[in-house]
Amino acid sequence: QVQLVESGGGLVQAGGSLRLSCTASGIILHINKVKWYRQAPGKQRELVAEMTTGSSPNYAEHVKGRFIISQDNAKKTVYLQMNSLKPEDTAVYYCNLDLAAAQDMSISRNEHWGQGTQVTVSS
Repeated sequence: QVQLVESGGGLVQAGGSLRLSCTASGIILHINKVKWYRQAPGKQRELVAEMTTGSSPNYAEHVKGRFIISQDNAKKTVYLQMNSLKPEDTAVYYCNLDLAAAQDMSISRNEHWGQGTQVTVSS
């Protein structure tokens, strides 16, 4: 069974950096697409960054130039490097992976969510 475990969140001062990680467990055959979302208190979940394997990433306008999405297929891990953090970046961050995995003698492709990790940026 595929599970995603996130790490790397925490408390940081404005201008600082954090790197979020999202590691997949299970028999992962291929990661097709990576998305990072965030949800601030009282707000809807929003897409922050996305990347289809083999293509250039896309970023929300308000994080462009500050956030970098990447993946390490050998480690089955995707990352979100966040630089020049601002108080308005405070939110719970979620990874979402579209991946192919083997389970119960079959191969399936599904989207999976991480559990979320809190990022708090103080001013």
